[in-house]
Amino acid sequence: MAENVTYTLKDFKSSNEVRWCPGCGDHAVMNAIQKAMATLGKKHEDYAVVSGIGCSSRFPYYMSTFGFHTIHGRAAAIASGVKSANPNLSVWQISGDGDALAIGGNHFIHTVRRNIDLNIILFNNRIYGLTKGQYSPTSERGKVTKTSPFGTIEEPFNPGNLVLGARGTFFARSIDSNVKHSQEVCTAAAKHKGTSVVEVLQNCVIFNHGAYNDINDPKTRADRQIFLKHGEKMLFGANNEKGLVWENGDLKAVVVGENGYTIDDVLVHDAKTESMNLHHALIEMALPSLPVAFGVIRDVEAPFYDEEMEKQIAHVQETRKITCMDDLLNSGDTWEVE
Repeated sequence: MAENVTYTLKDFKSSNEVRWCPGCGDHAVMNAIQKAMATLGKKHEDYAVVSGIGCSSRFPYYMSTFGFHTIHGRAAAIASGVKSANPNLSVWQISGDGDALAIGGNHFIHTVRRNIDLNIILFNNRIYGLTKGQYSPTSERGKVTKTSPFGTIEEPFNPGNLVLGARGTFFARSIDSNVKHSQEVCTAAAKHKGTSVVEVLQNCVIFNHGAYNDINDPKTRADRQIFLKHGEKMLFGANNEKGLVWENGDLKAVVVGENGYTIDDVLVHDAKTESMNLHHALIEMALPSLPVAFGVIRDVEAPFYDEEMEKQIAHVQETRKITCMDDLLNSGDTWEVE
């Protein structure tokens, strides 16, 4: 660890009272991130947490790190500036689905496109919580809210598809109730060089309680969730008796040992492949025919913005002919007026 100091979760908790609603999924996500930070071997002063506006965006106040509570939808722009100005910082952007994907949608896709070395934690509760229950860009079609009393008539965004569309290099998904898994995913995101996006399915107990009950019901979740690990078979079910196979150009869930399917037919997850076909199919999986994918879905290497920027600046400094204002004023053609 840095300077032989071992951190714990408590070292990343601030003295401020946490003012999220009791039972809000934000508590669990913060717990997972604090646990992840404690294992990364960085000093407190090497962390910066940047947020926009929303319930989750109170995050910097509760962290014993540098923090910046910015304005609605602009967290990605500020975080990009922080990282570019000081590439040695570990910069974490905390955003909700409305903050990041509505007013902040343009900043979101261009941050991913540039591949700036940020960790974007996207809290997706499918609702606007802080402003009291309006539908958001991820609310499902037909959702009845204060701003859609007869049900939304819009198709929701799938955050993972936006990441792939912007040629993102890292996308993962977790759920607030599984703190251990969220910690693992956030740790992987922090170690990735480039923009890492972690979508956390998060429950809003006030305005959208039970949004993910169909996925997270303890009685059925073994069949409705699949946890992916690079290099391992894509298995799920209470006893890993089910698996994913590629059939007719798409993914299919099968029971191993039935209808002629064997363990050899089950796909091995490849998060490192440059091809987006498998990653897109995994991101798109949905109930009832397929389980919802969790874990690191895509993790590929590519040049990242802040490193490329530093290289470019160093090259220009080494090769430039103009080094000061006098050089500039005396460059090119000059005239003397008598």
